[in-house]
Amino acid sequence: MKYTGKSLTVGDHIDTDAIIPAIYLVSSDPTELGSHCMDGLDPKWKNKIAPGSSLLVAGRNFGCGSSREHAPVALIGAGIPLVIAHSFARIFYRNAFNMGLVPIEVGDAYSEFHEGDAIEVDMPAGKIINKTTGKSITFPPLPESMRAILEAGGLAAFVRKRLDGKV
Repeated sequence: MKYTGKSLTVGDHIDTDAIIPAIYLVSSDPTELGSHCMDGLDPKWKNKIAPGSSLLVAGRNFGCGSSREHAPVALIGAGIPLVIAHSFARIFYRNAFNMGLVPIEVGDAYSEFHEGDAIEVDMPAGKIINKTTGKSITFPPLPESMRAILEAGGLAAFVRKRLDGKV
């Protein structure tokens, strides 16, 4: 799995209510949730997203707060397939895999990426290249089992494929 796109940045301790405010939890539709992505942070933030070509770079403790699965679904629905962060709240990290959002934890190296940088992520190699600055960082590649869940589109899709004998 390889990803390319322009970076969108957010700071530390972005909680799930900033990612998708509770008022929108009446839906589980990714497109609907994506249309309100980051409304709790800035209602105009989503206007910066170029679906399919935006990658999120976050600071410490991204996804803290409640355990709502809607938060990673909102990011996916907005067109963001991947989040590079200093660190993730543990429940968000697991929910990201379950919902099919790629979480990459890089510690202090997240500071190598700035708003609008062109980024290339090579998941199997565990490498992120900032095409704007020419710098690259490495991260521990995900275990094959976790990559398989992400490639299937999340845990439920993975289980369906496995039951159908396709995995």
